[in-house]
Amino acid sequence: METLALFSLASQRASWLSTRQATIASNVANANTPGYRAQDVTPFSSVLSHLQLPMAATAPGHIKPDALAGSKSRVKPTESWDVVYSGNSVNLEQEMLKAGEVNSAHALDVGVVRSFHQMLMNAVKA
Repeated sequence: METLALFSLASQRASWLSTRQATIASNVANANTPGYRAQDVTPFSSVLSHLQLPMAATAPGHIKPDALAGSKSRVKPTESWDVVYSGNSVNLEQEMLKAGEVNSAHALDVGVVRSFHQMLMNAVKA
């Protein structure tokens, strides 16, 4: 049996969200470290554009997309709202907003996977 693309995509998104949450936590932990530069991960849309998600061609007339190369999440320096005298670029308000975005995205992903799983289970029972 072949793995479903939705579950694979949800797993990769969860991994990206985990990496972003760890980066945000590191930024918050170093909020008072002189010279520390805030970091963030590459947006998931750029990670998504490099994933290999093959489409199933069930008829000879279907278009076959070009294969895309896989990619890992990378941490990159981010532009902060301000830099304090110590050279630290971490803004706690900005980091808390990012943490809220990660929490909302995770809750949405879990809800979508749960609904899809329930739909599959109902289809199997029928």
